[in-house]
Amino acid sequence: MARKSTREEIVTAALDRFHARGYNAAGVNDITQAAGVPKGSFYNHFDSKEALAVVALERYGAGLRLEDLADTSVPPVQRLRAHFGFLRDEVVRHGYHRGCLYGNFGTEIVDHRDAIRDAVRQSLDEWAGLIAKTLVEAQRAGTVRADVDPEVTAGFLVNAWEGTLIRARTDRSPAAFDAFFSVFDTLLAPA
Repeated sequence: MARKSTREEIVTAALDRFHARGYNAAGVNDITQAAGVPKGSFYNHFDSKEALAVVALERYGAGLRLEDLADTSVPPVQRLRAHFGFLRDEVVRHGYHRGCLYGNFGTEIVDHRDAIRDAVRQSLDEWAGLIAKTLVEAQRAGTVRADVDPEVTAGFLVNAWEGTLIRARTDRSPAAFDAFFSVFDTLLAPA
């Protein structure tokens, strides 16, 4: 098997370090050591740690399986529930030590890094947009009440999910996930 490119090694290591430790605790030296590349090679591929963080956010988003939200072979509400179930399972798999990188960056550094704030906002907006489209499909199928505003509800679900992650990680318990899914089922129940 061919070795990944140096750039790819750096992005992979950065995503892992940012997700496990946070932006501020993951230095360029730490990232390049984890990637197994010389520190000097970092600047051949990235202008700054901030530029790398934006790429890491993009990579993180690609791993969220957002495309599953558009899979019309699965009923829309079932798709949404499975999506959040997948995200929950990832947090549990990591022993409650990793939340959502969007939320992690959103709470850690958006007040200090404009490029990262813009990338987090764009990522959250894209995610909510896909959820809203799924909710519109569910309304057309009659499985979600017609009086539910898809855009507002999608934003609420994303925001509620981020809060759920904070509580689940704080408690190291699935109780917050159980509460999220209970409200999810009530909120999206047909009339």
